[in-house]
Amino acid sequence: MAISQAMVTSFKKALLDGEMDFSSNTSQTFKIALFTSSATLGAATTAYSTTNEVSGTGYTAGGNTLTVVAPTTSGTTALLDFANTTWSTATITARGALIYKSGGGDPAVAVLDFGADKTSTAGDFTIQFPTADASNAIIRIA
Repeated sequence: MAISQAMVTSFKKALLDGEMDFSSNTSQTFKIALFTSSATLGAATTAYSTTNEVSGTGYTAGGNTLTVVAPTTSGTTALLDFANTTWSTATITARGALIYKSGGGDPAVAVLDFGADKTSTAGDFTIQFPTADASNAIIRIA
């Protein structure tokens, strides 16, 4: 069992098939769910599942809805960012997360590996996305 950070392979194909739309005029909803160290997530993950999802005070299965920051470019790189998201007054421990499109089979987008268990005890658990630039954005296509 391991969590390996990756833009999942099925997401790359879904982009080519036109199944993912991150533009501001879309009705698609993207979410982020948190997982324990018992989860197996990586490039081969195809969809959200509740298996080994965290549970605890202040956390609801399925995670938080993400706010998409409009896709843009920098040089020859296309990039996408999300606004930071917080579970308030939460008591949870998570080792990683899955970004996915809500609905239609809940297809996976990306796996985040926190590198170690991260814990909040009756406090805020925040996912802070990296700087939205060609070198750091959470989703980049060079």
